[in-house]
Amino acid sequence: MHKQAGRYILLGAVTFALAACSQGVDDDQTGTGEGTIELAEFPDRPYWGDTHLHTDNSVDAFGFGVRLGPEEALRFASGEEVTATTGMVAKLSRPLDFLVISDHSDGLGATRRLYDAPRLGVVAMGDETMLRWYDMMHESPEQSQRAIGELITAAANGTLPEAMTSNPEEQDAATAEIWGAHLEILDRYNKPGKFTAFAGFEYTLMPDGNNLHRVVMFRDGLDRTGQVLPYPGINSDVEGLWDYMLAYEQATGGQVLAIPHNSNLSNGLMFELTMPGGGPMTAEYARKRAAAEPVVEVTQIKGDSEAHPFLSPNDEMAGFGVKGWELGNLPLTRETTDDMLAGNYIREALKRGLSLEEQLGVNPYAFGMIGSTDSHTSLATGDEDNFYGKHTGNEPSYEDRALEGQNLGTRVGRFGWHYLAGGYAAAWARGNTRAEIFDAFKRREVYATTGPRMIVRMFGGFDFSEEDWDGDWVRAGYTRGVPMGGELESRSKAPTFLISALKDPDGANLDRVQMVKGWIDSSGELQERVYDVAWSDMEERVRVSGKVPAVGDTVDRATATYTNDIGAAELRATWTDPDFARGQRAFYYLRVIEIPTPRWTLFDAVRFGIELPAEAMADAVAQERAYSSPIWLKPAPPAIMEEQ
Repeated sequence: MHKQAGRYILLGAVTFALAACSQGVDDDQTGTGEGTIELAEFPDRPYWGDTHLHTDNSVDAFGFGVRLGPEEALRFASGEEVTATTGMVAKLSRPLDFLVISDHSDGLGATRRLYDAPRLGVVAMGDETMLRWYDMMHESPEQSQRAIGELITAAANGTLPEAMTSNPEEQDAATAEIWGAHLEILDRYNKPGKFTAFAGFEYTLMPDGNNLHRVVMFRDGLDRTGQVLPYPGINSDVEGLWDYMLAYEQATGGQVLAIPHNSNLSNGLMFELTMPGGGPMTAEYARKRAAAEPVVEVTQIKGDSEAHPFLSPNDEMAGFGVKGWELGNLPLTRETTDDMLAGNYIREALKRGLSLEEQLGVNPYAFGMIGSTDSHTSLATGDEDNFYGKHTGNEPSYEDRALEGQNLGTRVGRFGWHYLAGGYAAAWARGNTRAEIFDAFKRREVYATTGPRMIVRMFGGFDFSEEDWDGDWVRAGYTRGVPMGGELESRSKAPTFLISALKDPDGANLDRVQMVKGWIDSSGELQERVYDVAWSDMEERVRVSGKVPAVGDTVDRATATYTNDIGAAELRATWTDPDFARGQRAFYYLRVIEIPTPRWTLFDAVRFGIELPAEAMADAVAQERAYSSPIWLKPAPPAIMEEQ
C-alpha cells in the first residue's frame, strides 16, 4: 500500500474525536440505513440525486465567490428554499432523493482561510503570488475568479506557491476539523426513507492540466467515515487512491467507490490502453480499477462524455455537449488532438474494455453510467429553466453569463453557453437509504440523464418475448434475466431485451429509444452500431434509407417555450440483437432522446432580452437524453459453449 494512502487512514482518530459528539440525530440517521425502513421486493423506482456538488469548503468554489456551505446545500437538495450567494431565492421544483457533497480534498477550506487571514499575516509569508491572490480575492468577485483560475493552472503545472504546500501537518489539522463538522451535518440531514446524505470528496489528480478527477462516495455514516481524512490528488497517483479506499474498507468494515468524471478533458489519459506511465496494462491494475470504479459520470455542466462525432461518424446524435470542451484539457493549457479522443469518451472506453478483457481476463472499463452537476454554487440543479450556473460568477443574476468567457485558465475558447445545465444520477433501489442507493451504484443498476427525470428500464435475457409485457414484466426481468449493469453469458441464440422508457412527468415527450452496441468482431476488430429500437409515431415516421426521420421541433425561439404535440409519453420495445454472433463479447446500453426543448441559454435570452451569437443561438435548442448502464455479453466457458 502507498505510504500516503496509509497516512490518511492513520490520521482518522483526530477526525473521529471531533465528529463523534454529534447531537440531535437518532441511530437510524447515523449508519447505512439497513433495517430502518421497509424495502420493496425488487428495485421499484429510480431515486434521483447528484453525486458531484461543491460548497464553500472547496478551494475553487469559495474563490469563485460561493458563500453557501454544506447545510444550505442539503436543505436545497431536499426541497427547501435557500438564498443563493448572489441574492436570488433558489428552490428546486422537485426535491432530490440523495446528495453527495464532493468538496475538493486538496486544500479543503484553504481559500477561506487565506481570505479570512489578516493581510499583514499574508505579507509575513513572503510569497508575492499568495499576496497577489489575497488582494485579488478582496478586490472584486471578477478578480477573485481570476485568482482562482490562476491557482488551478498553477496546480495543473505544479507551480503552486510553496506556502500552500510546505506545511502538510497544518493542512491535515484544518482538514480534520472541517471534515468532522461536515460528517456531523450529513448525519443530521440523513433521513432513511426520505432523503439520503452521503459522505464524499473529490480527488483532483490533474497531470499537466489533464483531468483525472474522481468523486469518492462512502456507503457509511460518521462512525466509519470519521476514521479517515479525504485523500488528496495533487502529487499523488490514482493507484494511491485505490489503496486508500481498500485500506478504508479493511480498517473500518465500510464500503467506498470512486466515480471518474470529465474524461472529455483528460487529453486521452482517462481511458488508456496502457499503464499510466506507458507499457502494457497489467491484469492487477485492471482488477484494482474495476473493483474501485464501478460507475462513471458521463454528463455534467462541463460537457457530455458519451460519444464524439470523430469517433462515431455514423452516429448522427453523437455531438451532444461537446462544443467548447473538445478544445483542450481543463485549464486549456494543452490542446486536444484527434488521437487523444478515444481516451476521452465513454463509448470508446467501453469498447476498449472488451479488448482489454480479452487480453487480461478482466475489464477495467466495465462501468455503469450516471450524470451529476459539478455545480460550485452549493445548488444541485440540473434543470434548464432553473440553472444556477457552474459557479457564482455565472449565477442568473449575471444577465450576460451566456456570453462571457468561462475557461479557468484563459478567456478564450470557452464561453458561458458551452456549459450544460448539468445532469442527474438515477439509482434503481428498493428504498431510499445509504445502503440501498450505494449498492445500486455498486451493481451498476443506475443511469444518467442530462437533467430531465425520464424513467428508463432495461432487462436482458434469452427467452423474453412480447407476451412478457402482459404480465409482471419487472419480475420476469429479474428472475429470467439481468437488469442494466448486469452480465449475460453468450449462448447459441441472440440476447433479447425488454426496454421501457417513460417521459419526465413534468417534461418533454420522447423522440426515440436507441440501443448502442459495441463488440469485437470475428477478426478481432472493435465495432459499434446505434439501433433505433422504438420511436414516436412509428407508422408515420417510416425509415428512409435506414434512418428514422427527425421528430420535428415545436420550440418557439421568441418565448423559450415548446409543446408536446410531437413525440410520445412512453416507448417500449422487445428487441433482439440482429448482429449477434455465437461466442461474441459485447455490451449494450440505451440512449433515450427527448423531443427538442429550450436550453438555459434560450431562457436567458428571452428573460434578459439578450441577442445570442449565431453559433450560440443554433445551440440554444437541444434534445436532452438519458444513458442507461450497459448489459455485457460475455463468451460462455468452453465446456458450456460445446454443450450449446
